[in-house]
Amino acid sequence: MIMSSILTTSLFLLAESQSTSSGTYEKDGYHYSSNPSGFVDLGKEIPDAILVLRYFTTENFVGARVDGYEEPIALLSREAAKPLKAVSDELFQKGYRLMIYDAYRPQMAVDHFMRWALDTEDTKMKEFFYPELEKEALFTQGYIAAHSGHSRGSTVDLTLFDMRTEKEVDMGGTFDFFGPISHSDYKGITDEQYQNRMLLRDVMTRHGFRPLAEEWWHFTLENEPYPDTYFTFPLDSSSLGR
Repeated sequence: MIMSSILTTSLFLLAESQSTSSGTYEKDGYHYSSNPSGFVDLGKEIPDAILVLRYFTTENFVGARVDGYEEPIALLSREAAKPLKAVSDELFQKGYRLMIYDAYRPQMAVDHFMRWALDTEDTKMKEFFYPELEKEALFTQGYIAAHSGHSRGSTVDLTLFDMRTEKEVDMGGTFDFFGPISHSDYKGITDEQYQNRMLLRDVMTRHGFRPLAEEWWHFTLENEPYPDTYFTFPLDSSSLGR
């Protein structure tokens, strides 16, 4: 009986050690990983893309640089980066470049969003991102949650940049605005703005990305490689061993 107990304990410790060394672990029923080996740098993979990484700056709904955004780089799973490059190539032929707001988002950034949303006294960015909502509604309406598809590594937030006008394409709404105007099929905008949204949506879906109805800028690879894993490594050069 004693030997059986010792053997069980040893096997548990061995499994725990192997899990830790591989960078994966379980917590509260969720699977996490700190292993970035399946990710690539979008700046290198898609050189035509323009990186406007809002969470590395203070131009976001938090009003501060978000935890985990250590450098202005955008990472994505290798499987998602390949079709996104095809999207970029097709749109480039039409006179557009991709403008990327966010891609892989570390779990620590999502945790930062949660802390911010619970701090009801911090409303300095309310006028710009959620003027018609109270912070409590950000939870009940699904804008803020404890986990994000971005942390699984195959979701990207983006828009179009018009090479002819040298301006961001008018989508009739701004990135990360919490409200109905951000819904992909919102009709209270001009026909041109709506068609701009549909152009982005059409090309992304044809290359295997699934849109989010509530956010015109948000797309997830249909067959994402890590559907049950949330990654924790920060956005910095060392993450990819550079």
